[in-house]
Amino acid sequence: MGKRLYVGNLPFSATDQLLLDTFAQSGKVESAKVITDRDTGLSKGFGFVEMSTDAEAADAINKFNGAEYEGRSLTVNEARPLAPRENRSGSAGRRY
Repeated sequence: MGKRLYVGNLPFSATDQLLLDTFAQSGKVESAKVITDRDTGLSKGFGFVEMSTDAEAADAINKFNGAEYEGRSLTVNEARPLAPRENRSGSAGRRY
């Protein structure tokens, strides 16, 4: 099982394909996704890449963390597990 990497400080022009092509320099990329705003569809400036092996993930971190891309210094590290969220029923603040 590979490692999931967080990629931050991406330029807003970044695409899934750009992440895939960039991280393929370190090995096989299982998935690459730039996170977008639900309402506007615009990039939020970060994404996730899943590498096929731990060694490839470590190489990607070493190679791309702090690397300059379009005037921005990328942040690349191992992604943390998703924290559980509070129950968001959507009724908070509504008056009936």
